[in-house]
Amino acid sequence: MRTARRYIAREIYRSTAVVLVALVGLFMFFALIEGLDKVGQRLTLLNLFYLQALDLPNHLYELLPIGLLIGAVLALAGLAQRNELTILRASGVSGMRLLGALWLITIPLVLGAFILSEFITPAAELRGSESRLALLGRTDGGRLSSGYWFKEADEQGGTRIINIGQLTGQGRVDDVVLYEFAPDATLRDVVQAANGQFEQGRLVLRDLTETRIHPQSANALADARIPDAPISELVHLDQRSVPTSLTPERLIARILTPERMAISDLLDYIRYLKNNQLEADRQEVALWRKIAYPFTLLVMVTIAAPIGFMQTRRGGVGLKVFAGIILGVGFFMLNQLALNAGMLGDWPPWATALVPSLVGQAAALLALVGMEHRHPLSLWLRQRRLQRSPA
Repeated sequence: MRTARRYIAREIYRSTAVVLVALVGLFMFFALIEGLDKVGQRLTLLNLFYLQALDLPNHLYELLPIGLLIGAVLALAGLAQRNELTILRASGVSGMRLLGALWLITIPLVLGAFILSEFITPAAELRGSESRLALLGRTDGGRLSSGYWFKEADEQGGTRIINIGQLTGQGRVDDVVLYEFAPDATLRDVVQAANGQFEQGRLVLRDLTETRIHPQSANALADARIPDAPISELVHLDQRSVPTSLTPERLIARILTPERMAISDLLDYIRYLKNNQLEADRQEVALWRKIAYPFTLLVMVTIAAPIGFMQTRRGGVGLKVFAGIILGVGFFMLNQLALNAGMLGDWPPWATALVPSLVGQAAALLALVGMEHRHPLSLWLRQRRLQRSPA
């Protein structure tokens, strides 16, 4: 069985590699065509190729499950067409044992996907985001029309809201506005700075204007009388250092897609959001989906098993590959539907991430068991059809 497993593994790895090269190449080609509109004086064609190369690990990470499904179906269909699976089955190897062999074959791919997910993809995404900030002055996600918004507690027990107009990479920011609130939620200060730098737990602001609001300003305005003293003070400073829990990594986490972050970075960002009473549902779902990603590869192989094991006479390979593509696209749509439904219905993050994989795994196992042990009702119906057919 070890020799047969190695032979099947070689066929699956080769087919999966061919499918991934085709899929990744197709997606990168369309992305390159779309990016040609941005080529100009600031973004050259060479820069565009560089950005597309940085997107390569992301495409590979997203397409690996579907590529594995199609590649496994293609390899198993070829083995079945050459009657090699029939020889294995005739020698006493059951379908469930073949499925166990397929799971063992998938383990190296799971390890490779873990390295891709935890090290290569986050590094490429981080570098790509910084390059887009440098070349285009913007990045793809996390930005509102008013900029980036952050909330945290300050050192006086109040709340600080930070608005950043532009992130320029390496912790540098432009067009910064700080709104500082007292513990009773009254506005205390408004700080406007041309630029700043996050470094060692502090935000160093430069060329800033600080509007200090008197604590009794609300009462003075409520009296509808001219106050005896100014209710606010305008101060211009060259530099001010503000203690903050934000770091350059958390700034980048704000603009990255959660699924493309490393698990350690996701945990740190989720901790930051919860400590500041901010919504972290999207990040928690992404964390569970990253944890379930290796299991998704096993689900893809399990789905491919009953399709590849089916014996067909003519045109079987094309039909099986088509069925694999349809099932792969269907599984992807089920994943997206579960994500959207889970966010709208406030499902537990683990359910949002695991339910599609569990449904696909259960359906594939039932199909495989049904092929191994024909249901008595289906056998009875088959016998009835044979009896009714003319001799």
